Amino acid sequence: MAAVYKFKPYNVGRWVIWSLFALVLVFAPLVFNSNLSVTMLAQMGIAIIACLSYNMLLGQGGMLSFGHAVYTGLGSYMAIHALNAVTGGKLHIPVSLLPIVGGLAGMGFAMLLGWVTTRKSGTPFAMITLGVAELVFAMSLMFSEFFGGEAGVSGNRVTGQAFFGITYAQQIQIYYLIAVYTFVCVALMFAFTQTPLGRILNAVRDNPERVEFIGYNTQRVRYSAFIISGFFAGIAGGLGALNFEIVTAEVVSAARSGAYLLFTFLGGATFFFGPIIGGVLMIIAFVLLSELTKAWLLYLGLIFLFMVMYAPGGIASLIMMNLRVAKFGKLRQIWTSYLALGLTAMVMLAGAGAMIEMVYHLQLNSALGDNVKFMGATLNAKGVDSWFGAAFIMLTGLGLFELARRQFAHDWGEIQTEIEKEIKRRETAL
Repeated sequence: MAAVYKFKPYNVGRWVIWSLFALVLVFAPLVFNSNLSVTMLAQMGIAIIACLSYNMLLGQGGMLSFGHAVYTGLGSYMAIHALNAVTGGKLHIPVSLLPIVGGLAGMGFAMLLGWVTTRKSGTPFAMITLGVAELVFAMSLMFSEFFGGEAGVSGNRVTGQAFFGITYAQQIQIYYLIAVYTFVCVALMFAFTQTPLGRILNAVRDNPERVEFIGYNTQRVRYSAFIISGFFAGIAGGLGALNFEIVTAEVVSAARSGAYLLFTFLGGATFFFGPIIGGVLMIIAFVLLSELTKAWLLYLGLIFLFMVMYAPGGIASLIMMNLRVAKFGKLRQIWTSYLALGLTAMVMLAGAGAMIEMVYHLQLNSALGDNVKFMGATLNAKGVDSWFGAAFIMLTGLGLFELARRQFAHDWGEIQTEIEKEIKRRETAL
């Protein structure tokens, strides 16, 4: 019988995207070359790996976990102890391989805790992960021999023999190590989505009863994904240990787990690149926004609420929806609506921000006087005029935003109808 050969088109677009991603990792510290920028870029790489590993559970497997920091945190602890062992001459491995130690630790703890955790799904799964997270956090304050108590465990990454002059004494050197791990881990996690296990994990998320019916054990599928997720989470934790050279109980706290959940959702859990956006936003919020205002957590909560109400698919879903509109040449029809939404939202947020800053000033900085600086203006936190003006601006912006939103919804609906008609026309032409 003659062999049949099939031509598989070369995926040029995928190569372009991965090449651009690699170029961004290589040249980012050359463009943003201040010490703060390089430090933030390194943390972004770590956050990207952590958020993608979490999305392996949430986005791909439908497993809402409240304890993902357990595996990044324990990976950090094992990596920092391994680093101290290398410094003391008890362990002979290169410093650059210590994140693998963290990954293996994360995988090991995922194997240990995941068998019980993944026996349930849905809400029981979420509650079990929350309980495990609280248990580990309590242990981190009880067993100071391993966790270091409130002071944590510190180390020195400048140890061992230099590799081609690389000692990791400079932040730029540790950044490029993180960049290499980031690229490799992102590539591996993307490859996982294309495997049979990754595909059946999506099926377990969407219809577990049908997966059971065709002969798969859904608990084993979830457990396998949980272990793989723990491995990449541990790598992120190991990189964090090398970057900061100290590990405290905060790395296994519920707040850290909540941050992974929040920013993975904001980035877009239903798309692979969504958590990458979320990881970048996570560091911007933790480093920059927290320095600009003491009310940054409140602003973050409001942004999360806004996204849940108007864009539950996250930023990635907004990008993909607009790419679809642009593909059919309809984007120019709604750019004025986007402009109106943006301007009215800025007006509304300016008024709300002024009120929030005055409240925080009265509660936390009242000893410094009544005046507070906000967006170049001086507000009197106890003055009626400032409060009335801020409230008026917020309510005016809110009203205008609602009008712009309704107009946008109308225009968007018409465009979607036109796109559907165009799709049917093309199908008929074929």
